[in-house]
Amino acid sequence: MALKVGANAPEFTLPSFTPSAELSQISLKDYKGKNVVLLFFPQAFTGVCTTEMCTMNDNFSAYQGMNAEVLGISVDGTFVQKAFAEKNGIKIPLLSDFNRVAIRKYDVVQPEFAHGQKETAQRAVYLIDKDGVIKYVEVTENPGVQVNFEALKNAAAAL
Repeated sequence: MALKVGANAPEFTLPSFTPSAELSQISLKDYKGKNVVLLFFPQAFTGVCTTEMCTMNDNFSAYQGMNAEVLGISVDGTFVQKAFAEKNGIKIPLLSDFNRVAIRKYDVVQPEFAHGQKETAQRAVYLIDKDGVIKYVEVTENPGVQVNFEALKNAAAAL
């Protein structure tokens, strides 16, 4: 079961090629003092995931205006995420949880996804306040169902 509102957000450090062309290590602690939107998505280059990441990318400045940074997390490798970001013009950081560390810490493991793939991320969103406390959680039961962007935006605006 996913972590609950009011819990402290677990720390993680994951590799990313985006938005930089150089591989970097991104940690939750890098965003201390800012609100953070964590978007867990099952797999790059799939229809619903592409729509989700492009929607958040298009609204990135609105979240920054609310002192919130957006991070996408999937189990795709860094090279796949880099190609996905380039193809879709995604500027938000996409973090590779290839070793499934963060999806386990946040308890958002999708046991089976598509074509026999095991242990991808569930489609989930966590809003973490500047003190590291989870303020909003949404996990979709079906990976084909989009998160509620309006509810997320309202929760972020309330911080």
